Amino acid sequence: MIAEDSFVFRVIDLKQYVYCPRILYYHTVLPQVRPLTYKMEAGIAAHTQTEQKEKRRSLRTYGLQQGERQFNVPLYAPELYLSGELDMLIETATELIPVDFKQSKQEGEHFRLQLLAYGRLLNAICNPQQKTIRRGFLYLIPSRQAVEVSFTPALQRKFDKAMAQLHLIAEGQQMPEPTKKSGRCVDCEFRRFCNDVL
Repeated sequence: MIAEDSFVFRVIDLKQYVYCPRILYYHTVLPQVRPLTYKMEAGIAAHTQTEQKEKRRSLRTYGLQQGERQFNVPLYAPELYLSGELDMLIETATELIPVDFKQSKQEGEHFRLQLLAYGRLLNAICNPQQKTIRRGFLYLIPSRQAVEVSFTPALQRKFDKAMAQLHLIAEGQQMPEPTKKSGRCVDCEFRRFCNDVL
């Protein structure tokens, strides 16, 4: 049972935290001020097109011969304090494989942790048959490439550490340090709030 004063995070909150901790802070402290940027709109449109194309493709892109696909799978596990919507789930005879579509030319640590979060959610709520959840795929839309991400112990530890930090930021409402990669600030929808950065 979740305590009433506990935050339930979205998987995207985890991704944003790893990208820049302040984005999570602004989401939780100023949840009504987030604008929709051009990059966000373009990403939404690309996701929609990719989903339509994916329905007609074989699973060879993922190195699979057979499997059932589900799209836009809602996931919620109160014991993880986490919820999300998975772009695509591939179910084989032995595996559950999360797939996340990305309007990006490369995979980053924030994307890998987001994918692992979907794996954790699947393991918590969608795995009565104890199928293996050991990997997932980031489908990079611009290059039409599926990048396999193994759910290693090291990645699992990074996930646990990041989730602990999410709770500290949200519950303490203390502004964290910004990302050290200042190039990420240029297109950020919250840049006007970070007067100490730009």
